[in-house]
Amino acid sequence: MLSALILLPLLGATIIGFWPAVLDGKLARSMAFVCAGITFLWSVFLAIQFNPGEISQQFSEFIPWVDAIGLSYNLGIDGLSLPLLVLNGLLTCIAISSSDISQPRPRLYYSLILLLSTGVTGAFLAQDLLLFFLFYELELIPLYLLIAIWGGAKRGYAATKFLIYTAISGILILASFLGMVWLSGGSNFALANLNAASLPLATQILLLVGILVGFGIKIPLVPFHTWLPDAHVEASTPISVLLAGVLLKLGTYGLLRFGMNLLPDAWSYVAPWLATWAVVSVLYGASCAIAQTDMKKMVAYSSIGHMGYVLLAAAASTPLSVLGAVMQMISHGLISALLFLLVGVVYKKAGSRDLEVIRGLLNPERGMPVIGSLMVLGVMASAGIPGMVGFISEFVIFRGSFAIFPVQTLLSMLGTGLTAVYFLILMNRAFFGRLSAQVVNLPQVYWSDRLPSVVLAVLIVILGIQPTWLSRWTEPTITAMMNVDKVVATVSIEKASKNNSSQK
Repeated sequence: MLSALILLPLLGATIIGFWPAVLDGKLARSMAFVCAGITFLWSVFLAIQFNPGEISQQFSEFIPWVDAIGLSYNLGIDGLSLPLLVLNGLLTCIAISSSDISQPRPRLYYSLILLLSTGVTGAFLAQDLLLFFLFYELELIPLYLLIAIWGGAKRGYAATKFLIYTAISGILILASFLGMVWLSGGSNFALANLNAASLPLATQILLLVGILVGFGIKIPLVPFHTWLPDAHVEASTPISVLLAGVLLKLGTYGLLRFGMNLLPDAWSYVAPWLATWAVVSVLYGASCAIAQTDMKKMVAYSSIGHMGYVLLAAAASTPLSVLGAVMQMISHGLISALLFLLVGVVYKKAGSRDLEVIRGLLNPERGMPVIGSLMVLGVMASAGIPGMVGFISEFVIFRGSFAIFPVQTLLSMLGTGLTAVYFLILMNRAFFGRLSAQVVNLPQVYWSDRLPSVVLAVLIVILGIQPTWLSRWTEPTITAMMNVDKVVATVSIEKASKNNSSQK
């Protein structure tokens, strides 16, 4: 059942790429959308069949693959990965539907998007460290090409920078994975058989550093973030949707699955430093966003800050904070996708994203009143206004983290205020006031441009009003994970060493 989530987009990419006849943009997009839609519906079907009360991996698949190196085709799904799988399916459909019909080289473009979806899905399903790494690296080449071929004027620079950073990320993660298996005496890379928690504290810390830096690049966290604004600015709108909505979540998912869960004593020891790191990312990302005049770059920097909340929650390692981390991943995926879609429509119709150029887009007669209204909803959700999914996810994180790190939590809460500041700047400059002379003759905005954004806006409101529809899938898994008394934030190395000795 799980293999279908991997094989369907892979099959679609193959069919589109090797279609014997000529494929125009419209037909290629329709074929890709059908394939992505079926994959998304299949993920929804699995979610319906999923038993939230069962904390073990469900729908598991296991096939021995390369026994000589301990690699197996081992798939499974639990409450941590299920929401991310559904999110990936949804945003892939959104990205395809929002792509331009006149897209050059449509065969390659849509094949790469589906191949990208395959890699992300496989990474979320993998229950084998080496298999996860293979899927993690698989998404690298499609995204590089999607930026390098269909990006903006500086696409080559941005794509190369992304490639270098992500390649370093992969090397560090692979080194840590190999160390966990070999040093713990494991014979294969299966997560279920790994006993890295038995390693000495110093060894755990060394391995954890590789995981933190590797996944910190992907999230990205300060100071490994510099590739992200360049990639977003040069990428086309659909690729920015996937990059912010799904691909960044590979980093936060990796920290929770492979850092916090596999190296508990090391995580306990470095947790205070991680909480401080989270504060730096939150405040730095928000401060940089305030300084931007490019709407897209402003939204890109906002992602750095919002991903810092996930690190804070993971550092606290309470059941409530980690539940909030998963909810934040989903809410940020929806909200950032909405914002990038709306900025893309503004750029497409107004010809600029510069806040010094565009004004008055909320003008009901000659502006973009619907797009402006959706933007109001999007920035309210990002700023954590009650009634939106962004509020409940951030509230749960702060509530779960405060008891462990009160100072860092309070400092991180300043980020929500700064979020309101830079998005108010965006709204005030771009959408309010008199329509500027540079954008007086705006083309008509069709419902095909609005519909993907409307879908995301509806989900943001529904999940904000009824957050249990999201948390019910994840809460039992997180509670079981945290109830294993091994992840407790502490600054005492003596206590961590004592815990390590007792486990031995």
